Amino acid sequence: MSVTVGLEAYRLKAAHGAFDWEHEKEQTFVVSIWATLKDEVRGKNLEATVDYGTLQEWIDEAFFNMPAAYLLEELAARLVDMAADDSRISSLKVRIEKPDAPLPHSGGLAVVEKLWQR
Repeated sequence: MSVTVGLEAYRLKAAHGAFDWEHEKEQTFVVSIWATLKDEVRGKNLEATVDYGTLQEWIDEAFFNMPAAYLLEELAARLVDMAADDSRISSLKVRIEKPDAPLPHSGGLAVVEKLWQR
């Protein structure tokens, strides 16, 4: 039996993208992250699980405290790297949406999803 802890639809503004101007002007990103725990957790043992706040802090670290990324794939990889250091996690799924991505035509939603398994 597995348990997944997640944080969905965390909206933030940051300066990432493939074009130089995207590193100067903040855009909206929407991040969802789900961590599957290696072991089942019950009772009051918060240390045995992954706190939702930790997931949010990982996102903040990847988006605000590291160099600007050219690709959403890089941002997703940063989150996987953080999860890989946490022995409580057996897999991680990350979804990053960029609602205002520069597309050639109106409509559509730019999305990158990454799945990592130990």
